[in-house]
Amino acid sequence: MTKEDIKEMVSCYMIDTYERFDFVAETAKDMYIYDENGDAYLDFYAGIAVNSAGNCNEAVVAAVRDQVGDIMHTFNYPYTIPQALLAKKICTTIGMDKIFFQNSGTEANEAMIKMARKYGTENYGPDKYEIITAKASFHGRTFGAMSATGQPATACQIGFGSMTPGFVYAEFNNLDSFKDAVTENTIAILVEPIQGEGGVHPATKEFMQGLRALCDEKKLLLLLDEVQTGWCRTGEVMAYMHYDVKPDIVSMAKAMGGGMPIGAICANREVAGAFSMGAHGTTYGGNPVCCAAALAQIEELLDRDLAGNAKKMGEYFMNLLKQLPNVKEVRGMGLLVGVEFDDSISGVDVKHKCYDNKLLLTAIGRHMIRMVPPLILSEKECDEAFHIIQKSIQELK
Repeated sequence: MTKEDIKEMVSCYMIDTYERFDFVAETAKDMYIYDENGDAYLDFYAGIAVNSAGNCNEAVVAAVRDQVGDIMHTFNYPYTIPQALLAKKICTTIGMDKIFFQNSGTEANEAMIKMARKYGTENYGPDKYEIITAKASFHGRTFGAMSATGQPATACQIGFGSMTPGFVYAEFNNLDSFKDAVTENTIAILVEPIQGEGGVHPATKEFMQGLRALCDEKKLLLLLDEVQTGWCRTGEVMAYMHYDVKPDIVSMAKAMGGGMPIGAICANREVAGAFSMGAHGTTYGGNPVCCAAALAQIEELLDRDLAGNAKKMGEYFMNLLKQLPNVKEVRGMGLLVGVEFDDSISGVDVKHKCYDNKLLLTAIGRHMIRMVPPLILSEKECDEAFHIIQKSIQELK
């Protein structure tokens, strides 16, 4: 089939909600994706912060091939070896007590919301289920996660009718705003350590530690959405480790699976007890092949100290980006990096021009680009990306 055959097939049969790049992704390796002609694109998208140990990481590929020949899927009544090994690896690595596997980040956030609400109603009464989230946050596209997302005026929420009740929005990095939002019906506070879709805004240490203290004072749960920031992206294994706080529940996905669909929540023992027999379930969550891939991915991330590399390369890359023309601010942590331009530069235009020049990245808002490259990034690829972005901006003028 030609590229045009594939495009026509997609146009005819698929419900397309994505702005497509005009190429067929045929193969990928490490820092690059290759199109139908064998042309290489420098990948600063990483499948949206998924392929953190590199595209088609050899250890992850080998784990999938090995597991798929033994047992590809079963329901969650029998025990499986990959699931047990992965559960132990994650809980002992990040210091949490219990884990529940899901298929994706939005499902992990749904499970986190359900667990918090059930814990509240069982321990404090039927009205104790409200959760405070941050304005400009993003938690996913299923109804609970979408309702938790603090973007009521965007396409994420518009047109779907009434949101799920029980969510209140407060100002990110404004501790007083969160304090003012607490009522007798509040059970939890849910935030991202870094707002990704909201403009790459890291939480301040004062804010994050203040939320932990507020939750302790008011007997609330601190819920952290680490779907994008978790597993070495920010320079620590989990982003909350930068802040010397520990959540009651944390969600994760994306980099966790190395390209296979998997998500999870980890909780302390007391809160995890809210999920009694039959309270929650999943068909594919904890799938043996996905768990085998995730175990291999996590071992790669940890054994190669890719958190340390993310910190080092993040500092190097952000210092380069500050030299770009028309830059208003460079923000981020580790290798979750955003560049905000002045009003003369469109982030979407930069994204498309970078694509023309064989660099893949994304745009958020009107004047901003965001980059989440694989954590195996070197100075060579940082320099290459910088020069492509610089060239692309010059071509737009």
